[in-house]
Amino acid sequence: MFAKGLTLTSKDMVGQISINQVFNGFGCSGKNISPQLKWNNAPKGTKSFAITIYDPDAPTGSGWWHWVVFDIPKDTNKIVSNASALNLLPKGTIQSKTDFGKNEFGGACPPKGSKAHAYITTIYALDIEKLGLDKNANPALVGFMLNSHTIEKSSIIAYCKR
Repeated sequence: MFAKGLTLTSKDMVGQISINQVFNGFGCSGKNISPQLKWNNAPKGTKSFAITIYDPDAPTGSGWWHWVVFDIPKDTNKIVSNASALNLLPKGTIQSKTDFGKNEFGGACPPKGSKAHAYITTIYALDIEKLGLDKNANPALVGFMLNSHTIEKSSIIAYCKR
């Protein structure tokens, strides 16, 4: 029998992205609301969590980072909808730069006529309480630190096309 592993769920990021998680700008007219997220079965030794939302299909050569959140306290297991804009993230949590150049959630906005883009939302259970980075850290640096300290991770994928 397999042990229960870290599991991420969302009422908002299911199958196809809704207008709530679509960006408002770049030709898109969404509500730009960060998704509700919940996770359980954190592995032993978890000292903090991080969340990323990434579009590997963006035509940039390096994908597109839509949300980069870290230093989430270990006793947290959920994020409410629109936590990014309403400043409802747990105390001490850091939202760093996205590829939109902002320290907040940026919704989906694939180019018109492109194939459906995959939006990968990932929760990381980390072996360190603080990454030692601040809100100005770019997504590549945060990703490097996450990969250096991940005990376990779980992802969900939602799609968007326009």
